[in-house]
Amino acid sequence: MDIVNQWKEIKTHFRKSFASNLHIVIASVDAEGQPSATPIGSLFLNQDQTGFYFEKFPHKLFEASKANAQVCILGVNSSFWFWIKSLFYGKFNYVPAIKLYGQLGIKRKATDRELQRLKRRMKYVSWLKGSKYLWSDMEMVREITFTKTEIINLGKMTESL
Repeated sequence: MDIVNQWKEIKTHFRKSFASNLHIVIASVDAEGQPSATPIGSLFLNQDQTGFYFEKFPHKLFEASKANAQVCILGVNSSFWFWIKSLFYGKFNYVPAIKLYGQLGIKRKATDRELQRLKRRMKYVSWLKGSKYLWSDMEMVREITFTKTEIINLGKMTESL
């Protein structure tokens, strides 16, 4: 999968992945070589093979980035009907999972536009008590630059993709 020419499709996939899972997973490796997987509910992809996430809780990810800024992000479309239909027909018509490889960048204060994107994503749950605990004071983001992408191979089910 070409990360530049197919970026729009990659963004669509990650939007569907978030809709079905409410998070993606960022994998990192710390200074001791230990892998770690961090669920993130606030990843946003930009127009130019970059993105950002709001960094409030992922302390291990931040610590790992000091030694190794390389990350792998996994987005899986877990929609029940997508999987049932694919299993029924014996093939996926769309990519079920994509990995994005990249490098964590700087941590900085979120722009007004970035805060609006978060607010729009969380609008349906913003009135809930837990929502206020999780997302009410998000103000710092970490940038990510993506360099490579990979479709998850599920054998015969994905061979036509």
